[in-house]
Amino acid sequence: QSACTLRGCCWSPESDTSVPWCFFSSNHGYKVDGSTRSTQAGFETTLTRLPSPSLFGNDINTVLLTGEYQTPNRFRFKV
Repeated sequence: QSACTLRGCCWSPESDTSVPWCFFSSNHGYKVDGSTRSTQAGFETTLTRLPSPSLFGNDINTVLLTGEYQTPNRFRFKV
């Protein structure tokens, strides 16, 4: 059973060490707003802040996320 803190971090101890014990629920952070657009090297999309508690304050409500497949082993993203 998991329990969540006021700042949104949920704690659920698991016996599997590959699973993080502390995580954020799916209604925390940002969501894709609209469609994801293809670019020459990857994609870009707009993210909108969800109405959830802030970890550090002064959150930006709308951001642009760009992703670029630089090599078969390297993916670059910018927020």
